[in-house]
Amino acid sequence: MANPDVLIVGGGLAGLCCALRLQESGRSFLLLEGSDRVGGRVRSDLFEGFRLDHGFQVLLTAYPEVRRVLDLGSLRLSSFRPATIVRTERGFARLTDPFRSPLSLLGALRSPVGTLADKLRLARLRRRLLSMPLDEIWRSPQTTAADALKGLRFSPAIIDHLFRPLLGMAFLEPALETSSRALEFLVKMLTSGTAALPFEGMGSIPDQIAARLPDSSIRTQAPVAGLVDGGVELDSGERIDSPAVVIAAEGPEASRLLGEDPTRQWNAVRCLYFSADKPPIEDPLVVLNGTGRGPINSLCVPSQIAPSYSPAGKSLISVSVLGAGQSGDRNLLAQVREQLGQWFGDAAAEWAHLRTYTITNALPSQSVADLEPVIRSTRLRGGLYVCGDHRDSVSIQGAMDSGRRAAESLLRDFPA
Repeated sequence: MANPDVLIVGGGLAGLCCALRLQESGRSFLLLEGSDRVGGRVRSDLFEGFRLDHGFQVLLTAYPEVRRVLDLGSLRLSSFRPATIVRTERGFARLTDPFRSPLSLLGALRSPVGTLADKLRLARLRRRLLSMPLDEIWRSPQTTAADALKGLRFSPAIIDHLFRPLLGMAFLEPALETSSRALEFLVKMLTSGTAALPFEGMGSIPDQIAARLPDSSIRTQAPVAGLVDGGVELDSGERIDSPAVVIAAEGPEASRLLGEDPTRQWNAVRCLYFSADKPPIEDPLVVLNGTGRGPINSLCVPSQIAPSYSPAGKSLISVSVLGAGQSGDRNLLAQVREQLGQWFGDAAAEWAHLRTYTITNALPSQSVADLEPVIRSTRLRGGLYVCGDHRDSVSIQGAMDSGRRAAESLLRDFPA
């Protein structure tokens, strides 16, 4: 196309939502994505009939921007049950949300995960957060998640058995140094809606947004070398001019393009996928490692939530290990197999390893310092903007919302 009104560098959810908002306003744009497809960290591969998301991910239907932007019906979502399985020293224990599954009330009260007082405190926390607007949560005084949970008088047992692996799964850091604001946001979103998987994998979310944009407005395999006056220069040496540039790359790449030193830590995760003839758990739930031992933080059988994730007669098992680690893939696989054998017996030895994904820059840190403020301006100066979940809440919601905010800031600077 001729020089567009706007250049968007990065084709993740932030860049796509920025493009969608610009299109709604009738502005021309060119989205430049360095890889072979859009989606950023939200993508899926089809491998031997299995749908493999890049790391364990779910869509929380309570996200406001998700409800505003996406056609949830066409994603054909399948939902997790509002419960979890916790691996304890004595075996597997189930903890159910009795508010959304009333018939499970007695079982929830009897669950060995936490005391009766812990469950009453969970109910009070849930009730308080359901009545709080999101912006009030993000403005509230903050401390670490560990100190917040202690301040709410949760027992050390439920903090270690439930909250530590749960927040490890959500934020990829088990030390609970994450801000209490992020903890409260997560609890509110989990209890306000459902966690779900799309029929065609998490990658169908960015694909749906991209399908609403003109094909000519997206260029893949077009890595950007740097910013130049009046536009950008690609690695190929090609220069593209535009009066406005939006940096929608992930944090480290955005810092490189802007010539800034990265100030935020990123958390890493490794995700191992296995195929089995039978599922190790029948219910559509997540298994959390409440023992604190072994490499596994959490486990899920995505095909028990969305059968489309595996071929007929097969089950897909996803195992998450926090951090990039020092072990190579072969050593990690051996360690994970050993722990799976302890959990599920000899049958686990027969599971076929499909792939291991190591995602070094999986999620930005959400420490107390990182979330002050939570919502950061997307406007650097007239003509230069930045968006991504590193400028907002670290979530699909944050990425999508920051992309829209960047577009709206640009539109104010360049009125039609």
